[in-house]
Formats: sequence, structure tokens, C-alpha cells
Amino acid sequence: MYQLQEQGKAPMRVWEPEGFPMEHGVLQQIRNVAQLPITDLVCLMPDGHFGIGGPVGGVMVTRRAIVPALVGVDIGCGMVAAKLSLPAAALEGKLPALRSAIEETVPHGGPGVKGSWAEPGYGGAPALAEQRWGKLDARWRRILDKHKGLAGVTLNQFGTLGTGNHFIEVCLDTETNVWLMLHSGSRGVGNRIGTYFISKAREQAVTLDVHLPDKDLAWLEDGTRLFEDYVEAMTWAQEYAWQNREIMLALVIVAIGRTLGQPVERLAEAVNCHHNYAERLPEGQFVIRKGAVSARAEQYGIIPGSMGAKSFIVRGKGNPLSYQSCSHGAGRCLSRGQAKRQITVEEHAQATAGVVVPERLRGAR
Repeated sequence: MYQLQEQGKAPMRVWEPEGFPMEHGVLQQIRNVAQLPITDLVCLMPDGHFGIGGPVGGVMVTRRAIVPALVGVDIGCGMVAAKLSLPAAALEGKLPALRSAIEETVPHGGPGVKGSWAEPGYGGAPALAEQRWGKLDARWRRILDKHKGLAGVTLNQFGTLGTGNHFIEVCLDTETNVWLMLHSGSRGVGNRIGTYFISKAREQAVTLDVHLPDKDLAWLEDGTRLFEDYVEAMTWAQEYAWQNREIMLALVIVAIGRTLGQPVERLAEAVNCHHNYAERLPEGQFVIRKGAVSARAEQYGIIPGSMGAKSFIVRGKGNPLSYQSCSHGAGRCLSRGQAKRQITVEEHAQATAGVVVPERLRGAR
């Protein structure tokens, strides 16, 4: 770890992996965040890379304000994992069937009807999703009463995976126990909330003639109506994302048991953690983690590997230098666009030879 201290800017701490220097663009982004008058500290985790407004892999500590773009548009995106009551031997010869069962159980892809419970073949939202939506619906209606521009969200995406780098994975631990792991967030509703309030913050900055190093770094100040409305909607989206993952976890465990012809249970409390969110600290500050995981002392978290690589269930050390945070993934040497241009289909197929995925995905560019 090294620290950057520049005149007129908050301290910047960078955890740079040996042999993998941070790209110039992401270092400029932490400088932009550090020069905001509301910023107390910026940390960049080892998997940091360029994002909208601020870095993915960034931990930002702010005073009585939140920058909506630093939370992002997939509010509450994160991971859940659970150890199952299955030994590795139970999966022998069953992986293709399991993959098909998972695909048939959880809608994936999008946007729109694709990837939702309205997609043909799913028959509408399951009872578990309806039950948990009932606990969120009243709060959502209160938010809509104040911000009509957020209308259009329905039950149909609740308990679904989404697209991009979201995934469901059956994997083994070092003792050959079966685990279920998945990555997803607040789906279309989080995107709508994030986009809406990022736009509102930009408009406010123009009205107040606030000069910004990046227009996406417009902030909302504590004590204002717009700030309180954003925090209410953001907190709701974080709960939505948490429950979204819990629903999928429960549905897929049932599907695995049905496919294997035996009851399957999770053996311990699932590890469920956000990596795109903000939380209020007692002293009036906020810590914003955009692609970073809370790592308080003894707190469990998840750092997933890239496709076919190992993932890690971790336990926090409570390091105050990183504001008790750690990385949220394997990081990357190439952007998705660069990877598509530089890595051939043959190279991708070879790298994932031991991973069971649909052939249409293995051969896709």
C-alpha cells in the first residue's frame, strides 16, 4: 500500500498488486474524488479499475454528503454463498443436468421481459418472491409518491439474475464440500434509482454553479430533501438486492435437490454481502464502497475469482487504513471490450475447459 498526499486533496491510499500497475485513468479518478470538498479519504483496492465518475474498487469517505454516481447504478450489487449438505461425489455425472435445472429455475439476461418472471416458461413470480416483495412494496410506493419518475418497476425482476458479469455457480471448497455462489444486485430498479438521482445531482450542481472535475461527481448534501429521498431509495434498493440474492439461493437449492433426487440443505448461514453501496457512520460521515466489500474484524465476505478460477470466502481484519474494506473480485488486466478484441474464442474455450457452461456461451465472442 502507498499513500498519495497532494495539496488541497484528501489522502489517497492505493493497494497496488505487485507487477500489475494501476491504469492511469483510475489514478486520475481517485484524484478527482479526493479534491471534492466533501471528501475525507479515498482508498483504491487491488482490483481497482476505471468506472463512472469514480473508480470501481474504490472506498470513499465523505462528510455529510453522498455522490450517487459513486454508489453506482446497480445499488446493492453483491455476492451470496452457502455450503450445501452435499459431498463432491454427489455431482458426478450430474453437472450438465444441474446447469439446465438452474437455467430453468432462475430467469437470466435482459433487459425487459427477457430475464424476468414474465418470460415464457416461468409462469410468473414464485410464491417466495411474492412474499418478500410484499414486505418491500409499501416502502416502494412511498418513494414513488415523491418521485413519479421512478415508476415502472414491478415484481417480475425480483429474484432474477440479470446479465453482464452476474452469475450462478456450483463449486467445491478445499474439503470437497459443494457450495452454491451467486452474484447479482438490484436489477432494473437499482439502475432506475441510480440513474435518476445521478441526474438530479447533476442538475443541482448546475443550478448552484458548483465546479466539478467530472460532472458525475455531483453530490447531495445531508439535510436537504433530495438527499433524504436518495438515501431512502438507495437503502430500499440495497434491501431489494439482498433479498434478490436470498430468493435465488433458496430456489436453486430446491432445484439442485430435485435434480439429484435427494434433499439438500445449506449447512450454515449464507454469506451475503454488498459491494456497491453506502452506509452512514456514527460521526456524520458516509463510507461509499463501489466495488469493495466491508471487512470489519471477523466479518465474512466473498471475493469471487474469474470464470474457472478459485473464489475466496474471507474474514475481515478490520484494517483502519482501508476503512475496514477489501477488494470485491479478481480484478482485471483488460476491459471487457479489450478482452473481446484480444482473446480468441479458441483461447477462451481452452481456459474454461473444466467449466460446464452452455456451448452457445463457450463459443460466443
